Amino acid sequence: MQAPPKKPRRTAERILEVTLDLFNRFGEPNVSTTLISAELGISPGNLYYHYPAKDELINALFDRYERSLSELLHAADNVGNVEDAWLFFHMMFELVWQYRFLYRDLNDLLSKNRRLETHFQFVLKNKSRAVQAVLDGLTRGRKLKIDPRESDAAANAMVVVLTYWLSYEYVRDPRKALEPESASAALSRGAYHVLSLLMPYLDPQAREHLFEIAGAYRNGNT
Repeated sequence: MQAPPKKPRRTAERILEVTLDLFNRFGEPNVSTTLISAELGISPGNLYYHYPAKDELINALFDRYERSLSELLHAADNVGNVEDAWLFFHMMFELVWQYRFLYRDLNDLLSKNRRLETHFQFVLKNKSRAVQAVLDGLTRGRKLKIDPRESDAAANAMVVVLTYWLSYEYVRDPRKALEPESASAALSRGAYHVLSLLMPYLDPQAREHLFEIAGAYRNGNT
């Protein structure tokens, strides 16, 4: 019996999966549609049938990232202590890592893609709201004491680290930083440095707990 043909939707999903892997490995500017079709073992015409332009591949992947991010950001409302905050930011970095080509090539992508430029403004606003929710939760749980006049600046600084941490890791070690074996240590460093911005405002017990969590992750990565 002849196997039924693959559904077009499945082909489109497979194209996105392979494209994401190639973008993450080599960087979006270094991946052509010809390379993508060759990696998939399909003709360029078949690829163009599903995604007529490279920007459509980028936009489709960004839409997936944006949906996952939106779901994750809701977890910020449940943060009440340092451990919750660590887990939340670690999960944020896990998602960034999954779509790391966006962050490694962010400025270049935004300069070429008007849709991404517009949507990333919403991403930053939503991240800022979520970070502020984390600060509010820690304050309610009496783990954090911060002057409201300093809260916005602290939240903005945390969003900057969230947005550009992988760029920093890449500059620090271009040959290895974005390789899969580097992920665990890079994500833990990122989560720690985001939360370290709150060190001056954490109560002594919460601060010590953050040191313990970070130390446990460092030991686990050695």
